[in-house]
Amino acid sequence: MENKQWTVEEKELRPMSGWLFLLLGILLAAGGIALCCMAGLYNEEEVSLLFCIAGVVLILLGSVGLLGLKVLHPNEAIVLTLFGKYHGSIKKDGFFWVNPFCSTYNPAAGAAVGVGRKISLKAMTLNNEKQKVNDEEGNPIEIGVVVIWRVVNTARAVFHVENYATFISTQCDAAIRQVARQYPYDVSENGDEKSLRGSSVEIAEILRQEIQSRVLVAGIEVSEARIAHLAYAPEIAAAMLQRQQASAIIAARQKIVDGAVSMVEMALKKLSENGVVELDEERKAAMVSNLLVVLCGNKDAQPIVNSGSLY
Repeated sequence: MENKQWTVEEKELRPMSGWLFLLLGILLAAGGIALCCMAGLYNEEEVSLLFCIAGVVLILLGSVGLLGLKVLHPNEAIVLTLFGKYHGSIKKDGFFWVNPFCSTYNPAAGAAVGVGRKISLKAMTLNNEKQKVNDEEGNPIEIGVVVIWRVVNTARAVFHVENYATFISTQCDAAIRQVARQYPYDVSENGDEKSLRGSSVEIAEILRQEIQSRVLVAGIEVSEARIAHLAYAPEIAAAMLQRQQASAIIAARQKIVDGAVSMVEMALKKLSENGVVELDEERKAAMVSNLLVVLCGNKDAQPIVNSGSLY
C-alpha cells in the first residue's frame, strides 16, 4: 500500500502580474477613503452610514488584495498552501499576485506564515565536519566531505522532511560511514582495488550517488561530493606513518637492487666481450660482491688501491 506521506508532488503555478492588482488595490483603498470623507457631507444619517459602510468595504478589499502581492528574486521559490492544502509553488522571479488567502509555507524557517519563508534554489555548499569512522580493514580514520547541493523539488523539500538543510547534513554523515567501511584507507599490496586515498575521483562519485539516493525524498539534487579531509585517527597515525615509511623504503631498495644487478650483469658482459680481463668464477664472485656493495650501500664507497698483483 502506497504511503500517502510521500505522495505530494510539485505543482508549479503561473501567477498573474502584480502591477495591475497593486494599482487596483490602491484605487480601491483610495476610493474607500474618499467615500468615508464624503459621508460627512450628507446630513441624512442613512445616506452617511451607507457611504461609510461602502468606504470601509472598499478599504478592506483593497487591503486584502494587496496581501496577495509577492516578490521573488532569481533562484528563489515559495510554496503556497490554502487552508492547509498544498496550492502550488512559484519558482519564477518577478512581481506577482496570488490568492491573498494563501500562506507561504516553509517549516525550515520556523513558522508557517510570514516574511522570510522563501526557498533558495541556488547551489549551496555543505562542509560536513570531519568524523571518525572505520575503513574496510577496521582502521579508525578521520574523514570530512564537502557537498554541493540545491533544491529542485520545493514540495518535497517542505512537506516530506521537517528541515531539508538538517536532513541532508544527517544523511551525509550516514553516507560517509556507509562508503568508508567498504574501502580501505590505502591501496592493498595487490593494488587492484579502490581505496579512499588512491581512488579519490571514483570514491567521490560513489559518495555522491549514495548521498543522492538518500536525499531524493527531500527534493534535493547533489551535484558534487568530494573528500576534503582524510587522515588516520591520532591513536594509530604514528604507527601507520611508520608502516608507510617502511613500505617506501622496501620499494626503494627493490628498485636499487634491480638496478644494481642489471649494472653488474652489464659490466661482466662488457669485460668479457671486449677481452679486457679474464676472470675465473671466484674472481667474478668477488667482483660481483664488491659492485653490489658499492651500488647498494647507503654511504659512498672508500676506494682501495691495490699495488700488488690481482692474484
